[in-house]
This record gives sequence, C-alpha cells and structure tokens, in this order.
Amino acid sequence: MRFTSLIVELIRARPRLVFWIVVLCQAAIWLIVPLLLYRGPPGDLATVLAYGREYQVGTHMGPPLAFWLADIAFRAAGNHVFGVYLLAQICAVLTFRAVYQLGSAIVGGPQAVIAVLLTMTVTAFSAPGVEFGPLILARPLWAMFLLHAWLAIGQGRRNAWFALSIEAGLLLLTTPHAMWLLPLPLVFGLATSRGRRNLASFDPLYALLVIAVLTLPWAMWVIRAGAPVLPVLPQLDDLAGKARQWGVLIAWLLAAIAGVIVLAVMNWGRIVPKTEEAPIIFRPPVDPLARDYVFFFALVPGLLGSLFAALYGLERVVGSAGIALVMSGLAVVVASGDLIALRRQRVLRKVWAFAIIAPALAAFASLVILPWVDGPEDVTALPAREIGRFFGESFERRTNRPLSAVAGDAQLAALVGMSASRPHLLNDAVPSRTPWITPAKFAETGGVVVWRAADTVGTPPADIAQRFPNLVPEVPRAFERLVNGRQPLLRIGWAIVRPKAP
Repeated sequence: MRFTSLIVELIRARPRLVFWIVVLCQAAIWLIVPLLLYRGPPGDLATVLAYGREYQVGTHMGPPLAFWLADIAFRAAGNHVFGVYLLAQICAVLTFRAVYQLGSAIVGGPQAVIAVLLTMTVTAFSAPGVEFGPLILARPLWAMFLLHAWLAIGQGRRNAWFALSIEAGLLLLTTPHAMWLLPLPLVFGLATSRGRRNLASFDPLYALLVIAVLTLPWAMWVIRAGAPVLPVLPQLDDLAGKARQWGVLIAWLLAAIAGVIVLAVMNWGRIVPKTEEAPIIFRPPVDPLARDYVFFFALVPGLLGSLFAALYGLERVVGSAGIALVMSGLAVVVASGDLIALRRQRVLRKVWAFAIIAPALAAFASLVILPWVDGPEDVTALPAREIGRFFGESFERRTNRPLSAVAGDAQLAALVGMSASRPHLLNDAVPSRTPWITPAKFAETGGVVVWRAADTVGTPPADIAQRFPNLVPEVPRAFERLVNGRQPLLRIGWAIVRPKAP
C-alpha cells in the first residue's frame, strides 16, 4: 500500500502554505538562538552599527544602505540588537520568497517548495545569516533581481523592468560586489535570441535612468573621495598557489551545499528498492531557456566569485556564499525532471530536519565546549551590554557628561559604541577610516580608550600609549563570558580622556 504523508499532500495542494510555514519556522529558530545564546553581536555587527550611527554617504567599507538600515533597526528596538537580528531574518524570508516566486514561474508551485526546502539546508543561510551587513542585505536584493531579470529578459514582461531597476540600484547601494553581479543577466540575455529581442526596447534605457538616480549620492561620494570603482588588476604570480586556492574555495562551496547533495543522493532512484511506490510531484515541461537561466546562475556566480577571490588572495568567495548558492536548490529541482518521486519520505524528513537544526546545535556547542578545550574566543560570548554600560556610566560619573566617543581596541570600542549614549567610534590607528571624528576632536570632547589588559595594572599597549601619550590608566575591569571554561576572565584596560573646558 502506498504511503503518502500529509506533508506531501500539502506540497501538492497548498504549496504556498508549506512555504510560509517552513520559512517562518527557520526564521524563528535563528531569531531565538542568538537571543538566548549570544551575549555579544556576531561577526562585525558591532562595527556595522558604529558606522551606521554616522549616516555617511560612503566609507571605506562600501556603500551605505546596509549600515543605515542596521542603525534604524537598532534604534527602533530601543538600542537593542534584537532589531538587527529581526532585520537579518526578514532578509532571509525575502530571499526564500524570491526563490519560491522564481521557481513557481519556472517549475510550478509544488516543485518550487522543494527548491526552497533544499536551499534552506545550505549552511550559508543558517548561522552566518545572523551577522547582518552588506552581504546579508545583498541576498534578497540579488534573489529578487534574478526573479525580475527572468521576467523581463526571459518572458518579456515590460512591467518587470521597473522593479529590476530598483533592485539593481539598491544592490549598488549595498555592496561593491554588485559591479560584477549586475552585468550577468545582460550577458545571458545577449547570448540568447529571445533575450536579445526583449532587450531591444526602450525599457532597459529607462531602467538605467532609474539606477543612475538611485545611486547618484553614492557615485558623487566615490568621485569626491577618489575611491576606486573597479579593482586593480591582480598580480598573476604563483599561479599554482592561486589554482589551489580556487580549488579550496570551490570545495567550501560544495561543503556548504552538503545537505542538498545528501538529500538528492538519498532520493536517487537507483539506490532505492524498486518495490517502494513513491509519491510524485508533477510539473509542466520547463522552458529550455528557463533551464539554461537556472543553471547559468547556479554555476557562474560561484565560479566567478571563487576565481576572483583566488586571484586577489582572499579567503572567502567574492560576493559571499549566500549569493553564489541561492539558486542551488532550484537547479537540483530543474535537473531532476518533470516528475520528482519522493522516496524514503521518513528518512528524507529526518535528514532535512537535521540539516536545519544542526547549525543551531553547532552554535550552542561552540559556546559551551570550546572554552573548555582552549578553543578560540567566540565574539558572541563577550558581554556587550555589560561592557557598554560600565564604560558609559563610568565616564558620565567622572565628567557629568554622556560618553561621546570611544577609541582603542577596535573590537572592544565597537562594543562600547553600542551603549545607551551611542558614542562615536574613533579608529585611532587609521583615523581616515572614521572621518566623522578626528583625534583632535576626540581630545576636545573627551572619551574612553579601551584595550585588552595583559596584567592587573592595566598598562596600555605600546601603540595605544604612543597615540595617547597622556593616558592615566584605571584599574582594569574584569568581565565574565557566557562560559569562561579554561579561559581567563576578560580584562579590559581603560582610561578616560577628559573633555576640555569650554
């Protein structure tokens, strides 16, 4: 007797409902996990907030949109990082929604849900998706850009050009990697007869005009600052080493889609007993151009991103794995044929659930186990709120003024910058990177200088002592991590630079 689970029947009859249930559940997981486990913001999120607080049109970190949105979300949540975590999960939901809409237009709703389920197992969309920044914001913009690029170039829908132009402009305001991502649909369109026909109209010109208007402030900043628009040519020495690095990066991309590969192999008809009668998910025949479109964007961004990273000696794929792998699930579905048989349903459900839950378990294990095995320090274990509150209140008690600026150790200073008064961050090592405050202005308004203390006296490091010669160190303040384990307490040396009298 054939067994068909309720989930399969829902995929067939109510694919949109299944999509929203699974996507919102995953978003809830990665909203709850950081709130329960993280005492400090992950990755460079504290620096993103410090730069967003200044509302600069552009900085050395790139276009401004992600930094502005991060600060808005942080302030809207009452200066709590919950707002930024929520913003990151909104980006994840919008990314999957665009993948689902593109899949529905190509393979129909039921198989589009399968594509989304596969894409959710990609590790780039789990724990790294919490670290909101330009690359996280670029994911939904890129996914929506691919959706409307297909509707405009592949299906000839004129109304898609306006949405396409808005997404392209916002992508340019989000990441400098957009410079090589945006021409890819144009390359695909020019390589096909239907694409050339749909491009031969005035609509692309109107789209370029909208993009120019959106990016005008950023373009003006680039011109005035003399920032490079295109990267310099890479040094073509040690080609063997660059080839090895390219291979390593591609291997990491394959490891990121290990869940997709395992699910596809376990559902392979040749390794399943012939006696099993599997339920079928049907789709209408796929447009050959749509098939080429999916395969093109499932392969080219990853190959080019890893190649650029290898040529420039980078450790990560240019454009991020989230952008390179966003079409991986849909590509597997398209390659599977018009009839997808769901074999070993119970096993597939368990493997999929494990692929979704495993990153959350890994995040918990890294916080609890690594401190006991002399592992590297996890930035999410640093008590950001306690650090910010202590130095903010200490400065206000000493000077009767709210803390207005912080300098010293870049990581610790960014954490202090998240305190209630939202002090300016000064990069005293490279002041040009924080143009909103200069060392002279810092000496005038006063602030706190922080560093990691190597002793109980709180002697500042030589480089900080050289840049601030008149520092009078205070007694270092010790903070406990979420789990100290075998690691010593976090001791922060600090000194107050008193504001000058008016």
